[in-house]
Amino acid sequence: MVVARRPKFFAGLATLALQVGSAAVRAIQIVDLTGPDQALRLAELPEPEPSHMLTPGSGVIVDVHAAGVSFPELLQTRGEYQLKPPLPFVPGSEVGGIVRSAPDGASVSAGDRVAALCVLGGFAEVAVAPVFLCFKLPDELDFAQGAALILNYHTAYLALKLRGRLAAGETVLVHGAAGGVGTACLQVAKGLGARTFAVVSSDQKEQVAREAGADEVLRSDGPWKDQATELSGGGVDMVLDPVGGDRFTDSLRSLAERGRLVVVGFAGGPIPEVKVNRLLLRNTEVIGAGWGAYVMSKPDVCIAIGAAIALLIEQGFVRPLVGARIPLEQAADALKLIDERRATGKVVLEVA
Repeated sequence: MVVARRPKFFAGLATLALQVGSAAVRAIQIVDLTGPDQALRLAELPEPEPSHMLTPGSGVIVDVHAAGVSFPELLQTRGEYQLKPPLPFVPGSEVGGIVRSAPDGASVSAGDRVAALCVLGGFAEVAVAPVFLCFKLPDELDFAQGAALILNYHTAYLALKLRGRLAAGETVLVHGAAGGVGTACLQVAKGLGARTFAVVSSDQKEQVAREAGADEVLRSDGPWKDQATELSGGGVDMVLDPVGGDRFTDSLRSLAERGRLVVVGFAGGPIPEVKVNRLLLRNTEVIGAGWGAYVMSKPDVCIAIGAAIALLIEQGFVRPLVGARIPLEQAADALKLIDERRATGKVVLEVA
């Protein structure tokens, strides 16, 4: 399993905790680092007060209806993620719910339906998020889709547009295309005017990728590199890779001249290495797109990405695909779906 280096942004977070009130809420805690089968416990904890580690004293309190489940939470059950709070702690970075309270000047107010990113504390009935990571949830989306919105879709927009410089009419190949990040990348790429190629491993995942808008679907155990090169007329303009591992070199080989390979993560491990002569010979690039490390110190960028995603929702391109909906108390089952690579779309915990 991959252990990522800790970005500077995360350096101080592990020792910070939310202030708490007196009422009790149900929450899932990570109590040890033995993996999803043993590390989780259902607990009753004091409600959080409106103070968040990113914006002390001015957080938005959200009554959580759904919590998104992602690869980082799986890594946290083993102590393999860069954010390492002291045990026990409540994991969960993104939620969909209703605002209970918000500070003056916030873009949301009590009673609003929202999608919010809280960094920690999302696997609970009440969570706190910074104002700049709390967005009104359009009527077109339910709470589970709200819990699938920020981490994956903001990552997709950062990777495709801000880091990858995607232009309308270009071709994009997406690895892991049936997962939460993959389906988000397909939808955002389509919204930005790209032709999309999805790489998946099964018939079921092919169906999910097509639902997300893939123009072409290729199999990871087949000659996907050659097929992508042929179908794109000589190579794709961009590869989005949240998987890593042994397909990385073929991803480089599938690029057209001046193509870009955007690294989003390493869910398939191990972390690949680049032979830079390949970049020189084809005039290609490898670009990192680490959403958290890039945007957390840039509230204006978070707000701008949120506005761009809201427009794509309004235009009908973005509709988060929710896969399994699992009760809060069965959070271990949700993490095992991700661990065993059986998840399609976004896995969500139903809280209320």
